[in-house]
Amino acid sequence: MLIGITGTDGAGKGSAVEYLVSKKGFAHYSSRDLITIEINRLGLEATRENLRLTGNKMRKTEGADAIVKCALKKIEKDGTNKAVVESIRAKKEAETIKEAGGILLAIDADSEVRYKRIKGRGSSSDKISFEDFLKQEELEMNDPDPNGMQKAEVMKMADYTIMNNQPLAKLYASVDEFLKLYKI
Repeated sequence: MLIGITGTDGAGKGSAVEYLVSKKGFAHYSSRDLITIEINRLGLEATRENLRLTGNKMRKTEGADAIVKCALKKIEKDGTNKAVVESIRAKKEAETIKEAGGILLAIDADSEVRYKRIKGRGSSSDKISFEDFLKQEELEMNDPDPNGMQKAEVMKMADYTIMNNQPLAKLYASVDEFLKLYKI
């Protein structure tokens, strides 16, 4: 079983992944981690901007679904039969997940809720004002770069969407509903 997870920043993608890994036996493959490997190789700081630009460059030079293909190769190498690929950001990535027999799950929440969450997690890429958070989100939702993020379009492609303005226990219940619906 393969699940691709897409959604807005701070919506709860990571929490859903943690639940799938710890309670449902899935292995986690992170797009962000794959991009961070390239950022480190280039000697760059792992800022939100560098993550976006490096991911765009990888999609331009290696193919629009290069990051997901890398994850799928790792899944195959690991012999994993229950995998979740976190942070599907481009249409071709979503198409590749689906072509591999995967299901695309989108997670979203109101912007104020998400901003509060990202400030709470304290990642180096999350040190940002609310206004800049909204500006970056707009770019990531509809990046004019053809190799950029198109989260709005990817989220429309989702097989199932969870609106996560709720406590963690409710997110887990929503993930369980998704798994039951798809007989996972």
